[in-house]
Amino acid sequence: MLANQTAVVGKETEVQMNSAFQPADWGIFFGYFVVLALTGWWFNRGTIGSSREFFTGNRHIPTWVIAVSVLATAQSAATFLGAPDYAYRGDLTYLTTNLGALAAALFVAHFLLPKFYQYKVTTAYALLQHRFGERSKRHAGMMYLLGRLFASGARLYMAAIALSMILFSDIAAAHVLGAIALLCLVSFAYSTWGGIRSVIYGDAIQCAVYVSAALLVLLYLYWQLPGDGGQILQSLQQPADGSGNKLRLFDTGTDLSQAGAFNLLSTFTGFFLLFIASFGLDQDLTQRALSCRDARQGTWALVGSVVLVVPVVTVLLGIGLLLYLFYQDPAYSHQAALTPQNRFAGETITVFMFYVLTELPAGLRGLVTVGVIAAAVSTLTSGLNSMASVLMEDMLKPQLGERLTQAREVPLARLLMFGLMLALGAMAMLCFYWQQYSDTPLLAFALGVMVFSYSGLLAVFAVALFSQRGNSRSCALALLSGFVLTALQQPYVQQWYLPTAWQFDLAFTWQLCIGFILATLVAYSGKPLARPDCALPNGSAEVSDECLSARN
Repeated sequence: MLANQTAVVGKETEVQMNSAFQPADWGIFFGYFVVLALTGWWFNRGTIGSSREFFTGNRHIPTWVIAVSVLATAQSAATFLGAPDYAYRGDLTYLTTNLGALAAALFVAHFLLPKFYQYKVTTAYALLQHRFGERSKRHAGMMYLLGRLFASGARLYMAAIALSMILFSDIAAAHVLGAIALLCLVSFAYSTWGGIRSVIYGDAIQCAVYVSAALLVLLYLYWQLPGDGGQILQSLQQPADGSGNKLRLFDTGTDLSQAGAFNLLSTFTGFFLLFIASFGLDQDLTQRALSCRDARQGTWALVGSVVLVVPVVTVLLGIGLLLYLFYQDPAYSHQAALTPQNRFAGETITVFMFYVLTELPAGLRGLVTVGVIAAAVSTLTSGLNSMASVLMEDMLKPQLGERLTQAREVPLARLLMFGLMLALGAMAMLCFYWQQYSDTPLLAFALGVMVFSYSGLLAVFAVALFSQRGNSRSCALALLSGFVLTALQQPYVQQWYLPTAWQFDLAFTWQLCIGFILATLVAYSGKPLARPDCALPNGSAEVSDECLSARN
């Protein structure tokens, strides 16, 4: 989400590379792939007998590893490059969103994880089958796949653009395509043979790589700045340009626009809903919790990931704060420093990307390059595995029935992942050409498209868990309504149906709240199709298998 907010800084001129890759950079670059190959071989030893084992690892993976995997999956290359830019332009208020994340993790642990383990599901959407029937499960899975294809494809595009800039000093189509192919092939090879087990352990390695890169950049920046830590803190609290305290943590304002997206009011409303959907309804992260031994271990994995993300994001934000002093404060900037620019061959870049292109020495530039790759790979491997699990478990298995023998399950899962890899690569290239030759802000749409999907998914699960109303038809309409209502709130859509004076700027968190509320009303409006005696004796909103067969 941070990558949407790249600021226009400096002049609209082209960035010139400081130098090409040096031998030290290439050594780190190829050494990274050697480590990937060795760890991939280690984690992929043994055989996998079924798709359930392929997608859940038989729930024998340590909790702390899963917590790190959730962290690595959530922190994409967009965050790796975009978080420093947020602090450069603002402050530390983004950190407080983790309060909403912690509350959401506890909510998911109490209301959703016990249900997932009770019914022994392999995807989050299989839970809807026990409430509304087979069709609702398929519809929710399709909504997830649509959102994940756009979101993961756009993140792949952003990582490929950064990789092409660093490796080839340009963003020519052939070089961007090569970067996309490299990221896709590495992700596919690492995740396809060992399934979720190799993905989760691989995430831990990728996390260590990009966190190490960020820490070394932070230390190098600190070394570049004159003065001690006390002086730096003082300069950040009282910036020379008279702007507000850049160490501010809490924004108690009530601004509902994009400028106020990270205030406390937004944290405990829109961000709370966003993280509920991310932890409990987005198969990309929910699959991690489903790989634990039980709901209790899943809870520790989710909560642990929230705790772990704080120091990681603090490091990334710290880079942005030091870059602010490096470029903007007269007491710290030096004559050799360039004014940060926001364009590279016509492509918008963050201030961190500008710093990487112009200031980093040999060796460290190579480490940042593999950091970008690691952040991208951790997200892509998760996306490939989670999308394949939804296609396999929620859509193909029920249709194929006994024709799909256990011996054919794993080969089919790998084939699905290969097809999804091609789809993500095609989506990334579509983003490249659309962004280059069209004024349509496709990238901004694609980066936030999971919010579009979340509105309807949250509504359907809310009605399923906390009421006895709704049916497969009303839930399908709710999924569609949530998507459409969120889309109608986008600035680039408003210009097509609203007069200029009526157009509004609303933070994505409030867009999610509005979409969720209205979609919930749509889902709730449906009358239950089962007879009154279909409810289970404990009075829950679940229904028996006999009633489900009657519904379908």
